[in-house]
Amino acid sequence: MRFETSVDIDAAPETVWNLLKDVERWPDMTASMEEVEVLDEPFTLGSRARVRQPKLPTAVWTVTAFEENRTFTWESRSPGVTTTGAHEIVPAPDGKVTVRLTLDQKGALAPVFNLLAGRLTRRYVVMEAQGLKTKAEQQPTG
Repeated sequence: MRFETSVDIDAAPETVWNLLKDVERWPDMTASMEEVEVLDEPFTLGSRARVRQPKLPTAVWTVTAFEENRTFTWESRSPGVTTTGAHEIVPAPDGKVTVRLTLDQKGALAPVFNLLAGRLTRRYVVMEAQGLKTKAEQQPTG
């Protein structure tokens, strides 16, 4: 399964990046997250975070790619399924940004997981994009 969503955000790239990489505060932005605990500080390449989401098993995600102020990718492994989530900020000439979120699931059990939880997972990714947009656009400019 591969799912991608994009959202245009009327906020400075730095504002969006600071919210995006502060994964422990994601539950404040979206109901798709119950708790995120960074296990390795600072949050950067190689860091792990434990993520609890409604109706899904708790998962540990490891950052596999990280470019400050631009993108990070993390990966979670469970028996038969590897899930990869990418978060990318694309600045626009007008000072705004587009955020692209992608989720890939691979492995022998990925089709089963998609059948059981694919709709929920896709809904959560959209909720996360919208929550980031709302939070970023509420930040004071200055």
